[in-house]
Amino acid sequence: MKIKLSLFIIGQFLFLSATAQIDQLPVKKIIDLAEKQYQSYIDKFPDSTQHLYSIRPNSNIQAVTYKDWTSGFFPGCLWYLYDFTKDKKWESDAKKWTATLEPAKLVTTMHDLGFILFSSFGNGYLLTKDSSYKNILLQGAKSLSTRFNPIVGSIKSWDNGPWHYPVIVDNLMNLELLFWVAQTFHDTSFLHIAISHLNNDIKYRFREDGSTFHVLDFDPSTGKLIAKKTWQGYTDSSCWARGQAWAIYGFTMAYRYTHNKEYLLYAKKAANYFIDQINKIDDHIPYWDFNDTAIPNTQRDVSAASIAASALLELSEFDPATKKTYYNAAVEILRSLCSDAYLATPGTNHDFLLQHGVVNKPGGKGVDVPIIYADYYFLQALWRYQHYSTK
Repeated sequence: MKIKLSLFIIGQFLFLSATAQIDQLPVKKIIDLAEKQYQSYIDKFPDSTQHLYSIRPNSNIQAVTYKDWTSGFFPGCLWYLYDFTKDKKWESDAKKWTATLEPAKLVTTMHDLGFILFSSFGNGYLLTKDSSYKNILLQGAKSLSTRFNPIVGSIKSWDNGPWHYPVIVDNLMNLELLFWVAQTFHDTSFLHIAISHLNNDIKYRFREDGSTFHVLDFDPSTGKLIAKKTWQGYTDSSCWARGQAWAIYGFTMAYRYTHNKEYLLYAKKAANYFIDQINKIDDHIPYWDFNDTAIPNTQRDVSAASIAASALLELSEFDPATKKTYYNAAVEILRSLCSDAYLATPGTNHDFLLQHGVVNKPGGKGVDVPIIYADYYFLQALWRYQHYSTK
C-alpha cells in the first residue's frame, strides 16, 4: 500500500493513499453539530477576544483571552470547521478569533505558546498561506526559546508553584512550534532546543511500565533532577490520563519531524500503556487518572481520550507491525466519543461538542465539564480519520 507524506501544521501525519474501511464514524454528523454549537456561542458572545474554554462552577460559560494557555483551541476548532466544510463563513470567523491572539507571540512568562499560536495561526497558515501568520509563529518560537535553560536542557514550564524548575509532560506539545519554525525558516537553533528537551524528557519522564510522571523538577543551577511529581493526577506514583496522552502525541510528533527511532520507541511505550488501561474499560474512555482508587466510581476524561485518539491515528502509520493495534484503538475511542454517552445534542452542553472532561480534579477545577481542548483534538482526530480513510 502506497504511503503519501503530507505535512499538516497541526495534524501532520502519513496518509494512506487508498484504503477500504468498514468501521465508518459519523463525521458529517459531528461537523453539523459543531457548526450549530459554535455558531450558538458566537451569536451569544461575539467578542473575538473571548475564547471558549469551559464552564464555571455556577454553570456559566468560561471564556479566556490570549493570556490563557487554552485560548488557541477555539479558533483552531473554527479552522477545522472551515477545512471540513469549505464554508467561507467559518474562514472569516477563524480569522477573526485568531487575530486577537497575536499579542501572545511576545509572551515569555509561560511555555504554552505552541498551544496558543500553533492551534490558531498554524492551522490558519496551512489553509490561507497568509505570510503574516508565518511571521507570528516565528516570533512565538523566539519567545518560547527564552524559557530554555541549557544547564537543565529543557524549557521551563511554570514560573509559580512549589517548584525549582518544573518541566511538565504537557510541554512536549509546544515543541511542534519549534520544529515547524526550524523547518520553515531553516534555523537549527530551534531544532536544537526541541531535541534537547526531548532527550532530557526521555531520561526521566517514563516509569518501567511505560506510564509517565506529570512534573519533573530540576535544580536550575546544576541541571540535576530534584523530584518526579504530579500536579493534576491522583498521586505522585499514579498515571494521570491526559498526561499519558500528551506523551503519546508529543513523541509521535517528534518522530514525524526527526525520524529518530528512539522517539518512536517512547511514543509506543506511552501508547501501549494507555491502550492496556483502556482495554480494561468497556467503552475505552479513560478515567481521569488510571490509578484512582475510586475506579469505577470516578470521572472519565474525554480530553485524554480525544488527544490519545488523534495521536494513535498518526502513530499507526509509522510502524507496520503495530498499525492495526493503534488504528483500532483510536477508532474504538472515537466510536465511544461519537455516542450519546459523550456527545452533546444541539443546543445543550453549553455549546461544546463533548461532555465529561476533567481539568484538574486535585485542584477542584473543572470536574465533569466540557473543555475546549477535548473538542479540538476530537475534531483533529476525526479530520485525521477522514483523510486516512479516503486518501
